[in-house]
Amino acid sequence: MNIFSLENRTALITGGSRGIGRMIAEGFVAQGARVYISSRDSDACRQTAIELSGDGGICRPLPQDISTMKGVRTLAEKFAAAEPGLDILVNNAGAAWGSSFESFPEQGWDKVLDLNLKSPFFLTQALLGSLEAAASKEAPGKVINIASIDGLRPNPQATYSYQASKAGLIHLTRRMAAELIRRNICVTAIAPGAFASRMNKDARDRADEVAAVIPAGRIGTARDMQGVAIFLASRAGDYLVGATIPVDGGVALAHLSI
Repeated sequence: MNIFSLENRTALITGGSRGIGRMIAEGFVAQGARVYISSRDSDACRQTAIELSGDGGICRPLPQDISTMKGVRTLAEKFAAAEPGLDILVNNAGAAWGSSFESFPEQGWDKVLDLNLKSPFFLTQALLGSLEAAASKEAPGKVINIASIDGLRPNPQATYSYQASKAGLIHLTRRMAAELIRRNICVTAIAPGAFASRMNKDARDRADEVAAVIPAGRIGTARDMQGVAIFLASRAGDYLVGATIPVDGGVALAHLSI
């Protein structure tokens, strides 16, 4: 028995067209899952789905902006129309905003909190019927929230709403887990460190410089993210409830700042 297999499982990954979301989608497809990816960029969503569907894999696009409640409900409806049940939901879509304390705008607060904290809760709520339809005590459903090590320790960057949203998401993960495990749904979180992405431009553009302050001596790779996500999504992670796993090369543990 391959306890890491995702064969015959269906996954939905928000923010799945690039960055960490794409890494996870690629890993899930390789393990045999039928993967749906969502993104507000329709063209990027469709192109990524095409690229990840090679070699017999299954990746389908569900373009949608989930920064509003209407968008959240629409994505849930689109998925329910496509599939009878959902085994794995990855709440990955996110945003960041940087500005000095004195000039930090309300828009930079509301946009980030809405997408990073509000949307994961209400999308999970909207998809609860789909999750319950596929879940059982022997094969629980999975909700994986993508947090950040910035939610575990302060970051010197002036990204106030981002750090608050990720700390909130980590605590929300625990509270959701306590409720949903009674419905045979395991809720967990991943707290990534430095992975190259559009959001983490430092890791993308200054990898060597960033790696110099990481205890592991390098930034994260797609396989680093895929390994943890597959573990949580598969049979291997069925008894993990409410946990947040840092995937950061030791940064949060060492109280270092990037």
